[in-house]
Amino acid sequence: MKNLQKKIPMKIKTSPINALISALFTITLSSFSYAKDAEQVKFLNPTGSVSKLPFSEAVKVGNQLFLSGQIGLSPETKRLAQGGFAAETKQTLDNIKQTLERYDYEMKDVVKCTVILTDIKNFPEFNNIYQKAFASPYPARTTFAVESLALDAQIEIECIAAK
Repeated sequence: MKNLQKKIPMKIKTSPINALISALFTITLSSFSYAKDAEQVKFLNPTGSVSKLPFSEAVKVGNQLFLSGQIGLSPETKRLAQGGFAAETKQTLDNIKQTLERYDYEMKDVVKCTVILTDIKNFPEFNNIYQKAFASPYPARTTFAVESLALDAQIEIECIAAK
């Protein structure tokens, strides 16, 4: 990282906004460098997994576990859970729980969720199901809607856990 910082000339005017941007950029580079150098990064996939998809199931950095987005695929059928939005949401949360447990984490270790819905009108129903999967204090969360998701899923959730 030090070599990268030396090669990028930083000509910044001395306005407060530019100084703040420069400081944030430096802190971000320093944090990334620390994470890569000081702690081992482990790309995790289930034993025997032969997935041809271009992502890892999870990545562990120090005590943090970053899960790829999960949808409501049933592990048995490899198809979306039957029964509509509620069934998909429950299966998605079950899949997250199983993934966490595979790497010795629990739902109580989740600190951040990003929730993607295909219909924002499902938000109240999602919230009711979500509250049963997590206990107070709840993880930080971002929720938004998109036009479509992989395999025509109605919901996708990614999580970050920490011990």
